Amino acid sequence: MASSSTHRASSSTTSISRNYDVFLSFRGGDTRKNFTDHLYTTLTASGIQTFRDDEELEKGGDIASDLLRAIEESRFFIIIFSKNYAYSRWCLNELVKIIERKSQKESMVLPIFYHVDPSDVRNQRGSFGDALAYHERDANQEKKEMIQKWRIALREAANLSGCHVNDQ
Repeated sequence: MASSSTHRASSSTTSISRNYDVFLSFRGGDTRKNFTDHLYTTLTASGIQTFRDDEELEKGGDIASDLLRAIEESRFFIIIFSKNYAYSRWCLNELVKIIERKSQKESMVLPIFYHVDPSDVRNQRGSFGDALAYHERDANQEKKEMIQKWRIALREAANLSGCHVNDQ
């Protein structure tokens, strides 16, 4: 398999900087071993530098800061919305950061609706509504504010032109 990252060492420092063409945002349990794996393999085989969390996170590193750095260093985002995507705080936090990058005109975003209806994502119905209700249980004010950011990011991402995969 082609290497999925480029390493550039600065002449003035020994730190390694990674730049990604594509960042994949997905719920591992839903799509990692099928759709996302096939997409990742195709992208990397085509020479596209692609970030996928299970391959790219540094062992022993801080996951949150590593993910945020990968988002900052990516130019294009593919968000794979699946049934359990919104149950993951990690996915939702990634989504907020991705939408912030898009809003700053620094990147492009392609949503893929994998066995979910785009209107359920947009309007937070079905499993997306259930997931947000789950997160809202016993939420303090700070978490309620974060949930509102998740709702806005879901709506904005679902309003983008994307792909609907429903091959059941």
